[in-house]
Amino acid sequence: MIQEPSRALTDTRELHLGYLDYYRSIVESKLRGLSDDELRRTRLPSGWSPLELLKHLVFMERRWFRWGIAGEAVDGPWDDHADGKPDGEWQLADDDDLPSLLAALHAGGEKTRAILTGVELDAAGKPGGRFTADQTATVNWVCFHVLEEYMRHTGHLDIARELADGVIGEV
Repeated sequence: MIQEPSRALTDTRELHLGYLDYYRSIVESKLRGLSDDELRRTRLPSGWSPLELLKHLVFMERRWFRWGIAGEAVDGPWDDHADGKPDGEWQLADDDDLPSLLAALHAGGEKTRAILTGVELDAAGKPGGRFTADQTATVNWVCFHVLEEYMRHTGHLDIARELADGVIGEV
């Protein structure tokens, strides 16, 4: 598992990148210990499965950094949701599995690193993708938001893993 960034690190960009890598590694660690049945099973009233949560993280990061900050055209930006709608429940495709979604998670992380290396943190996301010209966000805001998503969902995985097999902690 990747270690948490150094407490002495003062470069905000490197803190963002380090924590994103760190949380991706925790997500992977939490999921690798589950059987395929447990990955696809829900134990919560809200109905999501750990594998659905992983797919959501892949798409969430893509939406914010590639579609939002870089302004790239992204096919099916909401395909992690039912009917491709932002407010739909999370869903899996028939061919979604742990290895392919983890590969997508880490490939997305590499793309995020490339995007963040090439922009100033106080720059605004590019209009035309996720954002319009009058409704955008700074790179720094997006970084904090995506980290918040990872932290919140890693906590959700903590609960799902404990319910599945009793394992607790950063695995």
